[in-house]
Amino acid sequence: MVKKKLNNMKIFLSRLLVITAGVFALQSCHDITTEDQSIITYYVTFDMKGNAIETVELGTPYVEPGVTATENDVDKTSSMQISGEVNSDEAGVYILTYSAVNEDGYPSSIERMVIVYDPETTDLETDISGEYTSEEGTHRLVLSSGATVAYSGYPVVIDPVAPGIFYVSDYFGGYYDKRAGYGKNYAMTGYFALNKDHTITLLSSHVNGWGDALDELNDATYDPETGIITWGAVYVGSYSFNLILTE
Repeated sequence: MVKKKLNNMKIFLSRLLVITAGVFALQSCHDITTEDQSIITYYVTFDMKGNAIETVELGTPYVEPGVTATENDVDKTSSMQISGEVNSDEAGVYILTYSAVNEDGYPSSIERMVIVYDPETTDLETDISGEYTSEEGTHRLVLSSGATVAYSGYPVVIDPVAPGIFYVSDYFGGYYDKRAGYGKNYAMTGYFALNKDHTITLLSSHVNGWGDALDELNDATYDPETGIITWGAVYVGSYSFNLILTE
């Protein structure tokens, strides 16, 4: 009889330990949940005066229109940082970045693009914007060997930015974006100026996927009689993407 009572006591104690451990675990989870709190943070927002894309004539000083910064209705303009500069004595595309950090240490920023152009050479009258297609004869040239890869039938969009200044959706003409299927991050976007003699001058270029730009743009022209645009976009010193574009 004593032995049986001892066995029953052991069973009771074992069950008690299991129940106690379970209650402790539930209590621990409950404590973690009630102590977890959400934090609300207000990012700095910006009010840009003027335009997101400004144009400046070569040799004319750039006048900053201004940007104001606010954090939860509190003026933070005095703590805003501006990086980048504009050289109005050299034609090109310049990026100004306005940034600020909120009270919780989270950053935010906006950008303004400033395009410096030469009115003496830029064609301010002709609009060549539109949706073009790479035609037969378009090819990638390997500069070291002379080997070529033909491709065509891919869209290239040219949008007006200012008189004589245009944005291009892909200097590669769809080679990596569409043909290789890498996606839009591998399109070489950028800006160019159309000159009075119908030549095209590269102002800027950038491919997000690799984070670099074109070396140069060769033999870039617009034929007003046929509406054909051609260029050779040289990349990483190894390739030239020779495009023939028609609307």
